[in-house]
Amino acid sequence: MDAAGACTRGRGVAILGGMGSSFDMVDLIRAKRDGRRLGDAQIDWLIRAYTAGEVGDEQMAALAMAIVFRGLDGVELSTWTEAMIATGERMDFAALRRPVVDKHSTGGVGDMITLPLAPIVAACGAAVPQLSGRGLGHTGGTLDKLEAIPGWRADLAPADLLRLLDEVGAVICSPGPGLAPADKKLYALRDVTGTVESIPLIASSIMSKKIAEGTPALVLDVKTGSGAFMRERGQSVELARTMVGLGRAAGVATVAYVTWMGSPLGRAAGNAVEVEQAVEVLSGRGPADVVELTLTLAREMLALAGIGADPAEALRSGRALETWRAMIRGQGGDPDAPLPQARHRRVIEAPRSGVLTRLDALAIGMTAWRLGAGRARKEDPVQAAAGVRWHAGLGEEVAAGQPLFTLLTDTPERFGHAEEALTGGWEIGDDPVPDVPLVLERID
Repeated sequence: MDAAGACTRGRGVAILGGMGSSFDMVDLIRAKRDGRRLGDAQIDWLIRAYTAGEVGDEQMAALAMAIVFRGLDGVELSTWTEAMIATGERMDFAALRRPVVDKHSTGGVGDMITLPLAPIVAACGAAVPQLSGRGLGHTGGTLDKLEAIPGWRADLAPADLLRLLDEVGAVICSPGPGLAPADKKLYALRDVTGTVESIPLIASSIMSKKIAEGTPALVLDVKTGSGAFMRERGQSVELARTMVGLGRAAGVATVAYVTWMGSPLGRAAGNAVEVEQAVEVLSGRGPADVVELTLTLAREMLALAGIGADPAEALRSGRALETWRAMIRGQGGDPDAPLPQARHRRVIEAPRSGVLTRLDALAIGMTAWRLGAGRARKEDPVQAAAGVRWHAGLGEEVAAGQPLFTLLTDTPERFGHAEEALTGGWEIGDDPVPDVPLVLERID
């Protein structure tokens, strides 16, 4: 390292690229620890220095913990987000003939909405560049689900991405390494230092990637409830408002929905089983809650894109299903190939007749994870066929002896541990269950 990029690691003092801006990292940690705000120049320096490896993980972890307790004000958060974007490249969709719109979900159990949503919106005339991720813990990853399709690939060259968006209208793929690299490094650090649960850090993580992605319009699905990242509704609303503010400040037309995740979406959690459910939706069937949320988000995306088409008609006519098939083929997959089937299954029957009065999203998600559908570490493999199906929804009547859950895995030694996760996650009673709206709030 030359003198212009030198740093004193004991104190975290750095001069970057000969620009003459140098700060003491310990001073920044103390300032935030004591509740003082960080200046624009300090934040710009900090994000560049950390991304370049000139501020150590231990010091960034200390600052992240200070932010967990002290937060970032609006000006700090805007500067922090822009600084993370500036560490990488920005995508450009200006050459596309279609209006561009995107969607992001904070993740939940059975949340395969992206799979039918992208082709529905594309079938109505929009371009949907859905840059997605992999699962960690009890929430599934969109790319893991799609990789259950034989031949399908997540990585696309920029030219192929643009071509498919122009020709097909929808792409679901992994983001390139040049998109907000500061976030990738910082998220990995937060994941192992107990500093994930911070609304400013979550909001800047999501929005730095989405703004850098270059889409002019964005719909956010912020989950709340036991199976969500944010379990309390108030926190979910605050996160939604924060992200909408960041998007609009950056010139991105942004709308957020706060949606219920106390119970899982649909009737399946896993990888291949969720792809199968997505195809059912695109074929005009599928669980009512999945169809409802998909069409709600599709209508909002089309409104932001300035398109007056009816997404329900795209389903009825079969155009959405044809767009799905073209999207899968465009990324190397075979939409007609059989999906992987689990080698082992175990059925749990209803012990009595009554009403399903409890179906906890977190318990379902943990069960699917323990069966092999998810990963504990980012480098862990997942089983394409693993997962869980539930044969009754919350509030539905069940009969004694009827199948209630089907557990799926390639490794039967997982059944016992998975059943432990499911214990206490469901109940059968006699009283009706009050309806909880799927969509709780719209924020713009």
